[in-house]
Amino acid sequence: MNYDLDKFGLSEEELFSPVDNSSLESEKITAPRYSYWHSVFRVFFKKKINIAVLCLLGVILLMTYVYPLFVEYDRFANLMNGATKHLSPSKALQQLGFNIHWILGSGASGQSTFDAVWFGSRISVSLAFICALINLSIGVIVGSVWGFSKKVDVFMMEVYNIVGNIPYVLLISVLVLIFSPSFWTMVFALTVTGWLAIAYFIRTQVVIIRDREYNLASKCLGTSIFRIAMKNILPFMTSVIVTLAATEIPSYISYEVFLAYIGMGLSDMSLGRLIYEAEGAMLTPMGIRVLEPGCCRFNHHRSIICSWTEPWRCVRPENTYVGRKAAWKIKKYYYRLRTYR
Repeated sequence: MNYDLDKFGLSEEELFSPVDNSSLESEKITAPRYSYWHSVFRVFFKKKINIAVLCLLGVILLMTYVYPLFVEYDRFANLMNGATKHLSPSKALQQLGFNIHWILGSGASGQSTFDAVWFGSRISVSLAFICALINLSIGVIVGSVWGFSKKVDVFMMEVYNIVGNIPYVLLISVLVLIFSPSFWTMVFALTVTGWLAIAYFIRTQVVIIRDREYNLASKCLGTSIFRIAMKNILPFMTSVIVTLAATEIPSYISYEVFLAYIGMGLSDMSLGRLIYEAEGAMLTPMGIRVLEPGCCRFNHHRSIICSWTEPWRCVRPENTYVGRKAAWKIKKYYYRLRTYR
């Protein structure tokens, strides 16, 4: 088939030009460069529920660290006003006026529970973030070396078998009792052995991944262990590390709350200290106020005197069937116990 090229009005040099045949250029990939983190964020932000939860987390952190900077919180401001103590949200809004400070009621000293929660959250969340950062950093590094080196594996397994059998809560309690219960004492108690379980978990994951075909091929090609760990293993374990962080941070908050609740935690107003001080005004889910025998507790408008001889009076029935039934059972078992003795 013949083509009439004269109609273009161009010379042969302009119509045809030589093309260099380069083997290096032909091997280049013209597709966009793959980014692991770009693909992760693309998949993450594709779901609206993830965006909603992330926004909720951002609001909580913002209230935890920014709200206390703009609010003056004095927990003893209403100490002499007995009418402001232990108010429910509805009664606090009715008595003290509609204000964001009283939407959760008031505490034992008449302070705002809403403000106390955020001031306490700043200490508890900071403690959890610092402990999680220390434990995850040490645990990931030690666990990676632990999984790659067989000599380190023998030594660390003995350490794990000895230290890992000590109850974690018991160890924390002993360390807090030995040292003064301060912020950095709690950090030390939660991180002195907290990284060991994370390191063992990371070691297990590394052992699973290290002998796969692509890692063996990288070793045969002379790739360093550090590069294999950073390029082949660490991206695969990113989801595992994020999951560990998501479970570790709430666990440290729960440890701090538990120790403060039993009287061994921080003296500062943390979440655990807040619950500890509000213990005397707690209600059971059935709406019954339970008091210890032999004590007298003030409750809104009247006080209840309990005695060892009549312990069923320590339960205020609240004019409900459940309350009357609970008081009747306590009275029945008390007389049965006296008859048995």
